[in-house]
Amino acid sequence: MARTMTEPDTAAVREQGRPDGGSGPSSARVLLADPDVDAGRELVLALGRHRVDVAVCADGAEALLRLGAIRPDLLIVSADLPGVDALTLIQVLRRSMDLPVLVGTGPRNAETAARALAAGATACVARPYRAPELLAFIMGTAAEPAVEPLADSELRVGPIRLDARGHHVRVDGRPLTLPLREFEILHYLMRHPGRVITRDELHHQVWRTARPPAANTINVQITRLRRRLTATTSAVQIRTVRGMGYRMDVPAPGGG
Repeated sequence: MARTMTEPDTAAVREQGRPDGGSGPSSARVLLADPDVDAGRELVLALGRHRVDVAVCADGAEALLRLGAIRPDLLIVSADLPGVDALTLIQVLRRSMDLPVLVGTGPRNAETAARALAAGATACVARPYRAPELLAFIMGTAAEPAVEPLADSELRVGPIRLDARGHHVRVDGRPLTLPLREFEILHYLMRHPGRVITRDELHHQVWRTARPPAANTINVQITRLRRRLTATTSAVQIRTVRGMGYRMDVPAPGGG
């Protein structure tokens, strides 16, 4: 059962800091809003090993106060946040800040997850949190994006050019015909190249249903899309990140 974090608990979590004693610059700043003190302590230690500074607060009201003070690179908010709830926090945040927001959800938070994404959350992640999944997201958002917007409805990633409005895909100038679901998956991956996209995120952003698709449906769609892309180019690859999701890898400019 989650415990409510008191102010001394919060301070104790912050004081543990990075295992390197705080030396060297941070690679990212994260604000975690979660009432479970153990969840906060574990993330401070686990992410601190990778030079990620994690500030912890216990409720939504404190999170709103601290957002402006520390200007984090990422906000992680529990779906069960007390006080100012997760949905309200996201809605208020979106009025003034374009900040990546992850919502930590459990098996009973499906409805909250869908509403949080509609309110402007970036993605949902499993709670209890898994440090490798969060770290992959943090590193992905910190990297220089490889996506190039060409127009309101067009994107280009490596040799792939996608027109969402016209429902066209071209690879090295050659048309690639995709079924609707594969097109939507590709579109979402192209909006977030280099970042791990979880299966839950694909479910909410592509399928847009309260109930997730059959267990193997996402895997099958990804496999089919990967085969079509592999047949046309080797410059862009969709990789499976075991236990986490999928990532679109694109060579760095000038990297061959």
